Amino acid sequence: MAGGHTSSVRTAGGSSGASIAAGFGAGTAVDNTAGACGSGEATVLKLELLRSRRALVILATCAVAVALLLVGGWAVYNSYQTRGLGAYAEALTRAQASQSPEAPGEARAQAIRELEAALAEYPANVAAVQAAYELGNLRYMEREYPAARGAFQVALAKGATGTLRVACLAGIAYAWESERNFPKAVEAFQAALEGLPPGDFLYEDLLLGLARNQELTGQKQAAIATYQRLLKDLPTARRADLARTRLAQLGVTVPP
Repeated sequence: MAGGHTSSVRTAGGSSGASIAAGFGAGTAVDNTAGACGSGEATVLKLELLRSRRALVILATCAVAVALLLVGGWAVYNSYQTRGLGAYAEALTRAQASQSPEAPGEARAQAIRELEAALAEYPANVAAVQAAYELGNLRYMEREYPAARGAFQVALAKGATGTLRVACLAGIAYAWESERNFPKAVEAFQAALEGLPPGDFLYEDLLLGLARNQELTGQKQAAIATYQRLLKDLPTARRADLARTRLAQLGVTVPP
């Protein structure tokens, strides 16, 4: 948050965003839309913001799981979940560590293998959704965009909700954009924005991603409407000036 773009929830307007973690680059943000689409380095999914939230989600998931396991009464289920949680905890910890700039080159590949192994062995575990999301981040960082989309789709199929669901949808959108499939990216950004309130911390990034890809597909009027929507919904947005600049370049007069 990608054929060059680099999802916690890396991104638009010059800021590097949708590592949806440090990982999956939320779509490359660009002050110059055409230029941004060409550069792959600027993109780490704006999900940088998700890095801290993601850690909290992992802890919360494990805490809920432990609470459930302590309730008792589910002997076989307990055993399955306990073994699975151990595998996922190790894999998720390695996944987080592999995204550090100091991590050795093989660390990410090892984390990917461990996440895939845990998902294959414990597909019904309570931590599977988070693991699939993390796998998408790592695949995105490796510029393996179809595989990243597949992992995000697995997380959605397993019932990702709330911020994690939106982050997965954003990751899919940024992956399409990085592959320069801008029509698909437009559809994916629209899906991620559906029902999302302006107060959501990914709302601004997703709107800018949608507008950027609308421009890249020649949908000038739609892009104008999206930039105007951003200024209407979030008049004090961090990148409101970017929206005004794009509108001016598209021939629309915007009051200061």
